[in-house]
Amino acid sequence: MARVLVTGGSGYIGSHTLVELIADGFEALSVDNGIRSHVSAIDGVRAITGRDVTNHGVDLRDFAATDDVFASAGPIDAVIHFAAFKSVPESVREPLLYFENNIGSLVNVLRAVQKHNVPHVVFSSSCSVYGNIAKLPVTEDTALQEPESPYARTKQMGEQMLQDIARVSRTTFISLRYFNPVGAHESGLLGEMPFGGPENLVPAITQTGIGRRGQLVVYGGDYATRDGTCLRDYVHVSDIARAHVDAVRYLMDGRNEHGHEIFNLGSGIGVTVLEAIAAFERATGVALDYRIGPRRPGDVEAIYAENTRARERFGWHPERDVNVMMSTAWAWEQKLAERAAHGQLQD
Repeated sequence: MARVLVTGGSGYIGSHTLVELIADGFEALSVDNGIRSHVSAIDGVRAITGRDVTNHGVDLRDFAATDDVFASAGPIDAVIHFAAFKSVPESVREPLLYFENNIGSLVNVLRAVQKHNVPHVVFSSSCSVYGNIAKLPVTEDTALQEPESPYARTKQMGEQMLQDIARVSRTTFISLRYFNPVGAHESGLLGEMPFGGPENLVPAITQTGIGRRGQLVVYGGDYATRDGTCLRDYVHVSDIARAHVDAVRYLMDGRNEHGHEIFNLGSGIGVTVLEAIAAFERATGVALDYRIGPRRPGDVEAIYAENTRARERFGWHPERDVNVMMSTAWAWEQKLAERAAHGQLQD
């Protein structure tokens, strides 16, 4: 049984990826110190899969502790690296925090990968690396623009690091540039648990719909899009998680042509903020109270993907549409409200 180490395994995408790995026959291990995640997500993984998952509560900025995980875990066939801070507004306010955490942890993971001869690494990148693009959809060959936030810059830097290391390493690398992961596992046992006030659109929508927060603010109504609001490419989190398993298989099968390859993970469909709100209202029957506010620093105006490369190289395609994204996100929000009412929510 091949063994895959997932950093950030208690996080939103990381926990869903643990589920997909186990379903595909892998032994999955997690590293997550719980600073920006909830360890209860591992319980959700266990409940869905019926399998125990070991989580190492290690801060990856500490190389000695990181190295100990690799040494104690035994042979590792692949690493999927999610662990990073991901708030665009926070990164604008505290860029040094993001450079220290996102780049520092990546450096330590790569040092451990090299020391312990891990053959394959899949890196959690982001569509934010593209910046503001004039021609849409973006392909993997679209020239990267100046990043709009320090968060995006850390993803650009991470990809560049892998490119340089791949030239001199036997390890093979994939960077997955995914667009906007949303929704929750169809079981209702796993979903997004944002810290503080959510800064991503869909959890902000569901929290408004259930009454956990007041009026929803749409950041900017004067963009050059069809309704003036930002345009994004939304993909169900389980589809994103599945792509990581496909990427690991692709590398293990030796189908890669280069030491570092890049893939877009998007639906290929652009959806504006107002269209996303309308989709939620249709899927749930819940009317949202919202208003148009000022633009938010760090936001890109519009972006959506060309995903042909992922389709052709490892057969990935998103299976769940925006209605499933919104209905599963809403079911998860209702589950969280039920757990909170019974005092069952724990960090």
